[in-house]
Amino acid sequence: MADKNQEIGGIHFPFPFTPYSIQKDFMAVLYQVLEDSKIGIFESPTGTGKSLSLICGALSWLRDFEQKKRQEEAQLLKTGTAPSGDGKDQPPLISSSHQETPDTLRPTGEPDWVTQFVQKKEERDLVDRLKTEQIRRKKREERLQQLRHNTQLKYAAKRERQEEEETERLLRLSRDILAAGTEAEPLEQLASGEEELVLSEYESDEEKGAPNGLDEDEDDLEEEHVTKIYYCSRTHSQLAQFVHEVQKSPFGKDTRLVSLGSRQNLCINQDVKNLGSVQLINDRCMELQRSRHESKSRAEDQEPKRRRQASRAACPFYGHRHLQLFQDQVLLEVKDIEQLVALGKEAGACPYYGSRFAIPAAQVVVLPYQMLLHTATRQAAGIRLQGQVVIIDEAHNLIDTITGIHSTELCQAHSQLLQYMERYRKRLKAKNLMYIKQILYLLEKLVTVLGGNIKQNPNTQSLSKTGTELKTINDFLFQSQIDNINLFKVRRYCEKSMVSRKLFGFTERYGAVLPPPREQPRLAGFQHFLQSLQPGVTETPTAPVEDGEARVPRPASPLMHIEGFLEALTTANQDGRVMLSRQGSLSQSSLKFLLLNPAVPFAQVVKECRAVVIAGGTMQPVSDFREQLLACAGVEAERLVEFSCGHVIPPDNILPLVLCSGPSNQQLEFTYLKRELPQMMDETGRILCNLCNVVPGGVICFFPSYEYQRQVHAHWDKSGLLARLAVRKKIFQEPKRANQVEQVLTEYSRCIQCRGQAGGMVTGALLLSVVGGKMSEGINFSDDLGRCVVMVGLPYPNIKSPELQEKMAYLDQTLPRTPGQAPPGKALVENLCMKAVNQSIGRAIRHQKDFASIVLLDQRYARPPILAKLPAWIRDRVEVKATFGPAFAALRKFHHEKSGL
Repeated sequence: MADKNQEIGGIHFPFPFTPYSIQKDFMAVLYQVLEDSKIGIFESPTGTGKSLSLICGALSWLRDFEQKKRQEEAQLLKTGTAPSGDGKDQPPLISSSHQETPDTLRPTGEPDWVTQFVQKKEERDLVDRLKTEQIRRKKREERLQQLRHNTQLKYAAKRERQEEEETERLLRLSRDILAAGTEAEPLEQLASGEEELVLSEYESDEEKGAPNGLDEDEDDLEEEHVTKIYYCSRTHSQLAQFVHEVQKSPFGKDTRLVSLGSRQNLCINQDVKNLGSVQLINDRCMELQRSRHESKSRAEDQEPKRRRQASRAACPFYGHRHLQLFQDQVLLEVKDIEQLVALGKEAGACPYYGSRFAIPAAQVVVLPYQMLLHTATRQAAGIRLQGQVVIIDEAHNLIDTITGIHSTELCQAHSQLLQYMERYRKRLKAKNLMYIKQILYLLEKLVTVLGGNIKQNPNTQSLSKTGTELKTINDFLFQSQIDNINLFKVRRYCEKSMVSRKLFGFTERYGAVLPPPREQPRLAGFQHFLQSLQPGVTETPTAPVEDGEARVPRPASPLMHIEGFLEALTTANQDGRVMLSRQGSLSQSSLKFLLLNPAVPFAQVVKECRAVVIAGGTMQPVSDFREQLLACAGVEAERLVEFSCGHVIPPDNILPLVLCSGPSNQQLEFTYLKRELPQMMDETGRILCNLCNVVPGGVICFFPSYEYQRQVHAHWDKSGLLARLAVRKKIFQEPKRANQVEQVLTEYSRCIQCRGQAGGMVTGALLLSVVGGKMSEGINFSDDLGRCVVMVGLPYPNIKSPELQEKMAYLDQTLPRTPGQAPPGKALVENLCMKAVNQSIGRAIRHQKDFASIVLLDQRYARPPILAKLPAWIRDRVEVKATFGPAFAALRKFHHEKSGL
C-alpha cells in the first residue's frame, strides 16, 4: 500500500494506510506526551493497530525533534551563541543532555561579569562538543554510505579475519613450544584443564581503578548518545514482531534501529553456547573478555606470567575491525535478533557486543523488559536513560515483572565451596581465601537460620520447626548473625572473581557423575555432599519427567543463586522481606527474597528519562500503575497522562454476557468452598453443552487453575457429560508443559478448519484452558478459532499465600485509603484477579471484522466494582442475565446472524 501522510493538529504522521480515528487520536496524544516530557499510560485493545500507532507517533516526534536540534546546532555553530529562551522553548541540544537540576544552580549574588564569563565558557564548550559530534556523525554517515554502495567491503573484511585467525593460530603454537622448554615445575601436578578452575589474584576497587572494558581502538566504537527511543516488551517474539512492523512502516528505510538480546540468543561462539545454562554462558563470555584484556596488558608490560594465564583463549569473534563493520551494518538496515545472528556469523563478529556498540548512534533500541528495568543489567549493556524516551509495551504485568526481577530464591552450596578451597588452598592468594571464608561463613549462617546443621546431610536432616516465616531485611540479618559482613564487598568479589563459574567447573569435574541407585549408600562424604546440594535437590521435588518432554539445561552452580540473594539483601529494609520456608527436611527448605515496593527500581527510570510510555492492550485496572508504581516512584499527578480508546469492531460484533444461573437454575458462584461441589461442575458442563450446540468453530473455556480443570474434566468423564460435549466439539486440554503447547494448538486449529469435511455432527473444537496458563496470553484465537470465550468463576489468587498477605499488609500500611473504596490490600487482590480475566477474554476479537461472544460464569461479575474493572469496550456492552433461558436465546441469535447459519 502507498504511504498516507496524515496531518493531525499541524503534525505530519506518515502511515502505511489510512489509519482508524482511534489511531489518529493515539498518535496525537503520544506525540504530545513525548514533547511535554510526560508519563503516559496508553490502552489500545488488540486488533486496533497499537504497534503501528506507537511506531508512527513516536518516530514522527523524533523526526521533528532531530530537525529542531539540527537547526539550533547550525545557529549555534554559526553565531557561537545559544538561542535564548527557557522551559519548553529551550533548545533540544541543551535540554536533552545538559539539563540543570536544583543541585547545580549557581549561588545568587555573583557579579554580572562572573555570570557572563561562565555563560560564555559554557557556550564555547558546547560549540566544541557540537563540532566533535558533527565529525563523528559525518564519519559514521560516510561509512554507512560506502556500505550501501559497496557490498564488497564486508567480504574483504571476512577474508581479512580468516587470515588473522590463521596467523594467531601459528603464533599460539610457537608460544606453546617455547613455553614447554622454559617453564618451571608447578607447585603440584594438576589434571589437564584443571588450571582454569583456580581463581586468579583478586584486586579490589580500592587497590586499582575500575577499567572501562574498552581498549583504545575500541574507543572509536563509542559515540555520543543521540536522543533515542527505548522500546521494551516481555518476550523475544513480541520484540521481533515489533521490529517487523517497523520494517513495514514508512520509517523502515531511514531508521537506525538495534535489537538487544541475551548472550544465549546472540552468541555465535559454539563452545560457549553449548554450555546451555544462561548463567554459565554469561560467565564464560565475560571470562573470555577478561582474558583478552589481560593478554593485551601482559604483552604491553612484557612481564612473564604463570602458564595457566598465558594459555587462556580469547573469543575469536571479538575484534575491533569486525565489530566496527557489524555496528555499521546494524545501523544501515533494520534487523531482528535472528538477522543479527546471521549477520554476525557472516561478518565473523559478535552480535552481542556489536549490537551494544551500536546503541549510542541508534534512534530506536529494542530490548526485553529485564534489560531495562534491572539497574545492573542496564548499566552493563551501556544503556543511558538521561533525557531519553522509554516505551514499555505489553505492560499489563509490569509490576509483577519488576517484582520478579528483583526477587530471588536461594540454594545451598557450602560443601562444594569448602571442598574447592581445600583442593586449591596452596594456589589461592590471601585475598581469595579471605573472601571464600566469608562466603562459607555466610552460607553456614543461612543454613543455621533455617534450623539446619551444615555438617549433616540435608536430605536426611529433619527440621524441628516447619512452616513459612517472613522477616524484614534487618531482622533477618541480625537473626542470622551476618549483619557484621559487608555484603556489598562480598557481592563485588563474586562478580569480579567469577568464583561461581570456577566452582561449577570444579563440581562438574568431581561431582557430576551419578552412580547407579543401589551404589549410592557407598558414596564418600565429599561426593555425597556435592550431589546432595545440587540445586535440583535442594528445591521441592517436582513431577517426574515424561516421555517427549524437553530436558531442562543443566543447572548453574548454587553459588550463582546466592549471589542474587546477597544483592537482594542490600535493598532498603522497608522495601523487601525475606521468606524462610521450612519443609520438614533441610534439602526441601529454602530462603527467598520478596520485593514489596516495585517503585524503587522504577523510580530511577522515571527520574532520568525525558518521557515514559506504558502501553498495552488490556491495562485495566490502571489504579495499580497510578498508585503502586508511579505515585510511589515520585511521579506527580500533573505529569501523568492516561489514554484509553475503544475497539475498531462494530458494537454488534461482540456479545459479552454475565450468567448468574445455569439451565437447572443452579446459582453460579465459583468460590473455593462451592466450586468443587458436584452440582456446580455438572451445571458448568450443561452450560457448555448448550453453547456448543449454537456456537460454530472454536470455543475456549478458561478455568481458575490446572488442578480445578483436571478435577472438572475427571468429573465430566465419570458422569457422561464429556461424551455429550464430544458429540458437537472435539475436546482439547491445555497441557501443563510448554513443549506440548504448539502441538495442541496445531491440532485444535486443524480440527476447526476441517470441520464438516468428514461428515457427522462435530462443528469445531472445545479448548479447556487455564487462566494465567500458556493459552491466556500471547495466543491469537482470531475468527473461527475463538468464536466464544467462557470464563468459569473469578480467578482470585490464593489469599492464604504468605507472600500475598505480606504484600497486602505492606500496601495497607503505605498507601492512603480512598473513602468509599476497598483498602489497598483488598484492591490488590481484586486487581490481580481482573487483570487475569481481561487477558483471557482478550484472546478473541483480533481485527476489525472479527466477532465473538464472551460468557462470564459467576454472578459476582455483576457487581459494580468488578464490572468497572473490565475494559471499557467490553464493559459498555455487557448484558447481565439472571437466568439461563434469555442468555441462551441471545447467544443463539447472535451466532445465527453473524455466521449466517
